[in-house]
Amino acid sequence: MRPTTTTALALAGMALALPAGVALADTNDDPPSPAESALAAPFAGHLTMNAQMRAERREVLVERLTPRIIRTERKTARVKGAEFERRTHMRRIRGAAPKELRTELKASRRELRQAERAAAAEAGHATAAGAAPPHLEAIAACESGGNPSANTGNGFYGKYQFTQSTWESVGGTGNPAAASEAEQDARAAQLYAQSGSSPWPVCGQ
Repeated sequence: MRPTTTTALALAGMALALPAGVALADTNDDPPSPAESALAAPFAGHLTMNAQMRAERREVLVERLTPRIIRTERKTARVKGAEFERRTHMRRIRGAAPKELRTELKASRRELRQAERAAAAEAGHATAAGAAPPHLEAIAACESGGNPSANTGNGFYGKYQFTQSTWESVGGTGNPAAASEAEQDARAAQLYAQSGSSPWPVCGQ
């Protein structure tokens, strides 16, 4: 085999061993050959695929975090008795990066906890003073006419027409209609602090 052929093969082997874009040191300034371009193509395509995967992962995170933020903020508004405009909240967080959305979700959850504590404290003060807060009295008037012993045999009991399972979920025992009015007010206040007006889909509106 001639020396020139051996040298050419050795150089070709070195070129294959090097990453795309790294040229052998020589004084030839000619553009890359078709073979060199073909070798570089898979590496360039790999980088494009990585970028595409990152973009898809970002999109998945945004789609996962956004509704959680909206649900939390809607619940906070309900506990506070405030109106909730979904479009306004969506506009505020549109285009945010996943990291920003995580921070926003954490802040929204913190605000919800604070609102629930404030609502529970307000209800506790009102109950201690011998009267339920106005929003609970309005619910009770709609549900039972404000009658703590209301029991029509339809599975709903007392001033706030608790179901047995809902009553027990806030610490009540026995028949809700048999509990004192003060206890029913306190349990209703606790339920409202946890879930807003949703347990009373008609009278809570």
